[in-house]
Amino acid sequence: MEKALFVRAEWDEDAEVWVATSDDVPGLVAEADTAEALLTKLRSLIPELLDANGYPDAGEVPFELFSRRFDVAHRQIA
Repeated sequence: MEKALFVRAEWDEDAEVWVATSDDVPGLVAEADTAEALLTKLRSLIPELLDANGYPDAGEVPFELFSRRFDVAHRQIA
C-alpha cells in the first residue's frame, strides 16, 4: 500500500476514551484511555483487519491518525 490510510480518533467525553474509526479500514473500531495507547493498538489492529478483509499483502501499512477533542478554556476575570 502506497497511500496512507486515514484513521479518525475522537474523544468520547462520556466514556472517557479515545475512539478510532476509518473508512479505509473496514471494521475498524478501537478505543483506549490515551492517544498513545490507541496508536499502539492501531499498529497491530490495522494489519489484522486488512488481512481479514483480503487486502493485498504489504510489509508496511502507513496510516495517518487524525485526532480531535473539543474542550473549554476559562478566562480569569480580574
